[in-house]
Amino acid sequence: MSGAAQYLLAVYILDHRDDEPVRTSDVADTLDRSLGTVTETFQRLDADGLVEYEAYEGVTLTDAGRERATELHEAYVALSWFFRRVLELDDYEAEAMELAGLVSPDVAERLADTLLAETDAPSPADSESASEGSDEERR
Repeated sequence: MSGAAQYLLAVYILDHRDDEPVRTSDVADTLDRSLGTVTETFQRLDADGLVEYEAYEGVTLTDAGRERATELHEAYVALSWFFRRVLELDDYEAEAMELAGLVSPDVAERLADTLLAETDAPSPADSESASEGSDEERR
């Protein structure tokens, strides 16, 4: 996953857990990166029009950033579902986050449709709602 995509996904997920703006330190903890690296990336994403970054305040997604992050999140949820339900992996969140930016929206949708057709598991949309608030997903 490109660095930018991983940061957008982290901001998207954290934004759904807390109020905006998302703190730089929270993204650093989520991605296991230094504050300096996160700040530098946020500055680049701000210049690209994907986030609005304010030093010492945090970051919010722009409309363009939210659109891209939504696609990334859909891929993340489908991959997480696959890793958890099919491969029965315990530690799948980091892997799913890294791969989400490498999977096109079409592939993520087909994966989710295939999993839904082949399992009795709840759909990724149902899993998404549950995962956003779980402690396990935060790790």
